[in-house]
Amino acid sequence: MEPYETRRSREAVEERNRVYGQHVKETMPKSNLLSGCIKAFLVGGLICCIGQGIRMFAAQSLMMDEQATNMFTCVVLVFLGATLTGLGVYDDIGRFAGGGSIVPITGFANSVVSPAMEHKREGLILGVGANLFKIAGPVLVNGITASVVYGVIYYLINLF
Repeated sequence: MEPYETRRSREAVEERNRVYGQHVKETMPKSNLLSGCIKAFLVGGLICCIGQGIRMFAAQSLMMDEQATNMFTCVVLVFLGATLTGLGVYDDIGRFAGGGSIVPITGFANSVVSPAMEHKREGLILGVGANLFKIAGPVLVNGITASVVYGVIYYLINLF
């Protein structure tokens, strides 16, 4: 048989956990999974359609080759994502669409600009500059490191 103090402390912890669980159920907003998926699909699809429109414009109207078209499309989408984040519009899109707003290229722009915007009161260098890659920085470092490692492995395999 366990000591009275241990049993009492375990009962207190279980009661605290039960009360906390009840509090979470009462205060947690109810989410509609189907509605959220539809919104994410539509907004993500719209972002992709805008990207395809930019791509078609670059290829047909500006007469760019395929490589230039791809770069132009990426630059314009990053610029739009960063600008909408700076204006506070991308946050509204994210609240509405959830995961649909993090289509890779615009989501990347948002992740770069968001921390910088939060610290802009601290100045251009210590605020914006120091926080620009706070979220995206580790992703870039890991991505670049992985690409170098894969490139070296690929090179070594092709030597033999």
